[in-house]
Amino acid sequence: MSTALPDRATLRGACTDFARAAAREIMRIYAGDLGERAKADKSPVTDADHAAEAIIVAGLRALTPDRPVVAEEEMAAGRVPTLDSGPFWLVDPLDGTKEFIKRNGEFTVNIALIENGQPTFGIVLAPATDTVWRGDRELGADKSEGGGAFASIRTRKPPPGGLVACASRSHAIYSDLDIWFRNNGLTVAERVQAGSSLKFCLIAEGKADIYPRFGPTNEWDTAAGQGVLEAAGGEVVTTDDQPLVYGKPGFGNPHFIARSKAAR
Repeated sequence: MSTALPDRATLRGACTDFARAAAREIMRIYAGDLGERAKADKSPVTDADHAAEAIIVAGLRALTPDRPVVAEEEMAAGRVPTLDSGPFWLVDPLDGTKEFIKRNGEFTVNIALIENGQPTFGIVLAPATDTVWRGDRELGADKSEGGGAFASIRTRKPPPGGLVACASRSHAIYSDLDIWFRNNGLTVAERVQAGSSLKFCLIAEGKADIYPRFGPTNEWDTAAGQGVLEAAGGEVVTTDDQPLVYGKPGFGNPHFIARSKAAR
């Protein structure tokens, strides 16, 4: 039988420290040789992915010794933990590796806690700008810029002229998005391209309204962003309007829509 998790504030503070430590190591590597190479599935990986993951996984295992940690690079190496019915962690140590390699700054550190199939806590940190978004089901959502104090964030009601829609910088297929928006009677006034889980955070802080994703993603790509967005008043649903759940066999996601609840 597993022991109880630490209280929510303790979890949030510890994960903030882990993410910041990982970000410092990522930026150290970013300044020099990235150590870029290809994984077995041909996707890119760098020294920063592995270094950041080692820091976060060690921290989480010390914080919650009996809770499984599902981490992207460990999964790629075949180290798949056994999940029970209790909470587990999902970690993407460097989401947006392609953006990291391009050196455009749009990459993030992602840590999420999954309870009963849902992300109840998420933290997304953008190392290049030292911006942190956090969301907890009990504590709400907040943001810190440049190492400053955290301030509360919330989703917004979409402006009268139409939605601001987020799209992936590396994966967007606008024709598919246009068809979906038209079929759902949604007016899009502006599109914002962003890499990695930044799209969830833009909606969470009221700078955008909706992010449809009609391509492959894994659970570690989305869990932290979903945790932030839902704590800020948003939601992430499948195309048949069901909640996006976690702990699925293979950890792959179906197509999904991230949005403020006012953008339905």
